[in-house]
Amino acid sequence: MVDPADTAAGGREGAPEVDPADAAVVERQLGRPPRGLRAVAHRCPCGLPDVVETSPRLADGSPFPTLFYLTCPRAASAIGTLESSGLMKRMQARLAEDPALAEAYAKAHAAYVERRDQAAAEDGLEPLPRDMQSAGGMPDRVKCLHALVGHELAMPGTNPFGREALDALPEWWSDGPCVPTGPDEPEEGA
Repeated sequence: MVDPADTAAGGREGAPEVDPADAAVVERQLGRPPRGLRAVAHRCPCGLPDVVETSPRLADGSPFPTLFYLTCPRAASAIGTLESSGLMKRMQARLAEDPALAEAYAKAHAAYVERRDQAAAEDGLEPLPRDMQSAGGMPDRVKCLHALVGHELAMPGTNPFGREALDALPEWWSDGPCVPTGPDEPEEGA
């Protein structure tokens, strides 16, 4: 079951509370208890969380730079297919060739770091060092579409590569919830 210390930014005072039902869904999605869970950052069209916001530091104080964590296994699988198609390599090439795109991506990085620093302040924590990259390779690389899509879902209109990847994904929610939502529902594929 979910460790309560991990459901509210490591149990830190002032951190937002996460609905225990949402935390339980995220645990089922991940197959393990979530770490540093602060909030549901986005909900899938099926109604379940698909992106969570995590604390910039875990309960033990170690840095956790992935602020927006994609939790839906179907979305993650579909994004993995995009990654294996060579999409990131094509995005990286465009980043080097298109100054406007590079500027938009740099702004996405700045927005990400600003939100992460705000989350740290809300949790009474020191922000992460500036030399720690935000996520997904921002602002200079395209390294992880999962992080970029999570960012775009949590902060719509912010991440150009996250938006592009989202637009290329199938409707991962079309077959219903990715995990059981109640105690009597069978596991997917059972």
